[in-house]
Amino acid sequence: MKAPYEKVQIEPFNYAVSLIGGKWKMQILFWLWKDEIMRYSEIKKALGNVTHKMLSNKLKELEADALIIRHEYPGVPPKVEYYLSEKGKSLMPVLQSICLWGHEHFPETLSGKG
Repeated sequence: MKAPYEKVQIEPFNYAVSLIGGKWKMQILFWLWKDEIMRYSEIKKALGNVTHKMLSNKLKELEADALIIRHEYPGVPPKVEYYLSEKGKSLMPVLQSICLWGHEHFPETLSGKG
């Protein structure tokens, strides 16, 4: 008889986590969800202490996974904007659920009230 965990198809879960796993990807998606269109410098400012290399890598990964769209306008210097793709937008109910859970379970000691 198979163990219960052997009946579970883990691949779809692993795929989803691979797209959004890590500290910065979810935060980038969050800010693009809230602000809709952002330039690189705006994303960097919103994230705070992310390094240039890390942000650049995560944006490239999110673009390669078709979760965000990078639009470059011609000019000197070129203007680049990022926004959620349709695939990225389809993740927003999941992100909204995580935000709601965070609001419901946020420790009072971290809110500055405790």
